[in-house]
Amino acid sequence: MKEEAIKKAGEADGGPGKKDQARHSGLMTKKNMLLLAGAAIIAIVGAIWYFSRQQSSPEELVLYGNVDIRQVSLAFNGSERVAEMRVQEGDRVVADQVLAKLDTRTLALQIAQAEAQIEVQQQVLLRLKHGTRPEEVAQARAEVAAARADADLAAQQLRRLRDINRNSGGQAVSQQDFDAARARRTVTRAQLETRKKALQLARIGPRQEDISQAEAQLEVSRANLALLKHQLSLYELKAPIDAVVRSRLLEPGDMASPQRPVYALAITNPKWVRVYIREADLGLIKPGMSAGVTIDSYPDRSIEGRIGYISSVAEFTPKTVQTEELRTSLVYEVRVYVDDPKDDLRLGMPATAHIPLPGPNDKNLASYP
Repeated sequence: MKEEAIKKAGEADGGPGKKDQARHSGLMTKKNMLLLAGAAIIAIVGAIWYFSRQQSSPEELVLYGNVDIRQVSLAFNGSERVAEMRVQEGDRVVADQVLAKLDTRTLALQIAQAEAQIEVQQQVLLRLKHGTRPEEVAQARAEVAAARADADLAAQQLRRLRDINRNSGGQAVSQQDFDAARARRTVTRAQLETRKKALQLARIGPRQEDISQAEAQLEVSRANLALLKHQLSLYELKAPIDAVVRSRLLEPGDMASPQRPVYALAITNPKWVRVYIREADLGLIKPGMSAGVTIDSYPDRSIEGRIGYISSVAEFTPKTVQTEELRTSLVYEVRVYVDDPKDDLRLGMPATAHIPLPGPNDKNLASYP
């Protein structure tokens, strides 16, 4: 009876039975909340995994890199003051367009001197080819006659002295006079022979060797003139190809030399995007495959391109495109050549290459590696 009274009193006061029941209900509520939170986390992770799988669909390979083009530095071949600088940074130039000029005053004087030398050599050659003039032959003949007269006179004087000396018994003419007369006769005979040879040469004309020598000297002068004119053409700096001026490095008045570039040109054709691919994806691409290139400025516009160059040597991922997980990975360089008539792509600009991959039902699947 006593125990029943105590039990009834406990139930009236809300005893231990109700407290245990309330505690059990609280534990069940917390457990349900934890289960709901876990289910939510699993759903979120599944959604992230699903969308990441959708973005990295095997139907398309996405590669990241930068726009790249070729560049050329132009310099003069000669050393002279810069006279003109005709283009600025950003100007478009075409092949053979004159971009700059050097001071040509000194070279122009040298060219005039060379032209005068050529004229002199031409006249010498003409004189040799035309031979001896009739007047020169006549002059040589007259000189021969004069020399013969001098020789005859000297011979007569020597004979006269001999006759006088014979008639006077050797007393009228001194030995000195005889020696002088003999020497005079010898000299006049030699002069006569010289004049005869000169007349013979005048009749024959110039030697063929002299004509050939004059022709060779004329060719030397002409070659010198051609060299000076070639140097004059090098005083004009011309664009070797259609390009865009990237840098203007000298100004009028600066001293140019072959070691000092004047302009730096960016060759916009061909233009490509340098991207990098993992070794695991290397077998999915081949040269000639089509690709689309997008940039941050025009994310909704795709620029058409094609895969051109695939490197055969692995390298570490460049800092410009690497992520934390690929920081020490080896990748291969790939060039995606693009057609960019609007010139949207600029040197060094980050770009993304989207390369469509053939599906399992593609008829050309066998043509891809």
